[in-house]
Amino acid sequence: MDENRSSIVVNFIVRAVIGLGVIFFTNEILASRGISVAVGLNGLSLLTSGTLGLPGVCLLYGILFYQNL
Repeated sequence: MDENRSSIVVNFIVRAVIGLGVIFFTNEILASRGISVAVGLNGLSLLTSGTLGLPGVCLLYGILFYQNL
C-alpha cells in the first residue's frame, strides 16, 4: 500500500514538472511568433498538468484560444 501511494505522488510530481516545462517553452515559442496567448505558471496550471498530464496542458491552451475568438 505504501509503494502504491508513493508511486502516485512521484507520478503526479513528474507530470506536473514536465507540464510546467511544456507550458513555459510553448509560451516562449508563441511569444517569439507574435501570438499573444500565454498560459500562466501558477497553482491551477500545476494541478491541471499534474492530474491530467499533457492533455491537461492542451486543455489550458484550448481554453485560452477559445476565449480569444
